[in-house]
Amino acid sequence: MDAAIADVVARIHGAPPQAVLAVAGGGNYALAWLLGVGGASRTVLETRVPYGYRAMTRFLDGYAPAQTVSADTARRMARAAWQRGMTLRETDVPVVAPVIGLGGTATIATDRAKRGEHRVYIAVWDDAGVTTDAVILEKGRRERAGEEDVVSRLVIAALARACGIGGDDDAVAAVDLRLAASERLHTERSAHGDPVARLLKGAARWVTVHPDGAMAVDADAPAALLPGSFNPLHQGHIRLAAAGAGALGRPVAYELSVSNVDKPALRADEVRRRLAQLRGVGTAVLTRAPTFREKAALFPGCGFVIGWDTAARLVEPRYYGGQEAAMLTALAEMWALGCRFAVAGRVDAGGAFRTLADAAIPDGFRPLFGEIPEGAFRADLSSTGLRAGGRF
Repeated sequence: MDAAIADVVARIHGAPPQAVLAVAGGGNYALAWLLGVGGASRTVLETRVPYGYRAMTRFLDGYAPAQTVSADTARRMARAAWQRGMTLRETDVPVVAPVIGLGGTATIATDRAKRGEHRVYIAVWDDAGVTTDAVILEKGRRERAGEEDVVSRLVIAALARACGIGGDDDAVAAVDLRLAASERLHTERSAHGDPVARLLKGAARWVTVHPDGAMAVDADAPAALLPGSFNPLHQGHIRLAAAGAGALGRPVAYELSVSNVDKPALRADEVRRRLAQLRGVGTAVLTRAPTFREKAALFPGCGFVIGWDTAARLVEPRYYGGQEAAMLTALAEMWALGCRFAVAGRVDAGGAFRTLADAAIPDGFRPLFGEIPEGAFRADLSSTGLRAGGRF
């Protein structure tokens, strides 16, 4: 590492952002440079090298790229790195650091001749947008070490730019990339869309909506959720959230899944209409997880506040394709993920008040469920009934 690179890395470590970096095919020197200068723990949350195809697919949460070395793959890597960083950052500090996800993928000189171009793509994802750098290297100009050096300098330059080093006008002002006259750096910046739109198109795992209406993508995971359609929101929901918080000993947010097992996904305007009801009431969480199995996988350790009727469906094999084994597997997975259910009583179709005791909980799974006593909560209201009566 030369003195100029060491100076830039030191300046990166002095900047507020923290980063997760993932590189494949090139850029490995950059990881060593970042870790080789004092203060790396202030910047680097984690480094990943998903080199093999299966490793890359797993890093991209199951997405199998048609082409590993591409701008799209670099952006997907950057997003996955950013999402990882959001789970690793320190939140119990006076000032929470911004998170950067960097993804880099390259095909460079190796121990055999390559037919295609030697190229590199570096993407940086932050809360506002994604910036992608692309360079086609002059084939045969350098040995592998020389091309690795260039790719690594591109990584450092991209990270420096994201940290505000080098100025906005010249993305690489702080770093000598050592590009040949025939090699050009192409940079593209795109802003993220509206958080609701991002969730609907699968570019966000969840959206937190604060009581004042402010939204955050993939922010801190909720401790407990009251899932519902909230069509409309009513006092029963609000009182149940309060009772659930008391039963679970943690704050409860309202969860609205934009996806449904049996219905089309909600439109953006409908999502916003339902969210408007919660403004000033409490925190909402938007997801694309229609089933509790998916919710549990998304939010390990989460508590869920549900009614008796939902608990009864959770332990009914017909909701798992009629297979008892599938139901038991799902319950076991949710338990293993540390999730628990606080169950409130509800009036059934015949007018009887049903509680957790009326649900056919399989042997061994009773500790997965806890009861909210009738004395703590009872509200004989339903969104369906209110819609039928025109009371909203």
